[in-house]
Amino acid sequence: MTRNLGSIDRFLRFFVGLFLVIAPLANLPQIWGSTVLVVLAMAVGAVLIVTSFIQFCPLYRIFGISTCKL
Repeated sequence: MTRNLGSIDRFLRFFVGLFLVIAPLANLPQIWGSTVLVVLAMAVGAVLIVTSFIQFCPLYRIFGISTCKL
């Protein structure tokens, strides 16, 4: 796997992912109305966090995008 995430992209992915994992746990009913939405948000958040750590995004690879300056 070749890196395709730059530092700013990794930073944003990590914090957005962290928000999507933690926010549903705060049980804010006005935002997270259904259980499906909670699970979906947490799954997307987990994927964002993992991709920020491994510095690789499969969707970027498919579309030929790279924010990494190598």
